[in-house]
Amino acid sequence: MGYVIGRKSMPRAVDRNRLRRRLREHVRATRPGVERFDIILRVRERVRRDDIAAAAAEARVLLARLTGDTR
Repeated sequence: MGYVIGRKSMPRAVDRNRLRRRLREHVRATRPGVERFDIILRVRERVRRDDIAAAAAEARVLLARLTGDTR
């Protein structure tokens, strides 16, 4: 699992780390289904501090689609 969150998308390191922690949390929840994949989660758009939860939720949905989990 790899995470790419650049300074242009989130200027503050504390915000990048907060998002990275949230993403790791969702990956752990889907771990049995994603172990067979090499995945890189890359943030391309600018994410505001208020939108960290929404970005993490979007990643959770994408991981669920990848694993075929419909919860």
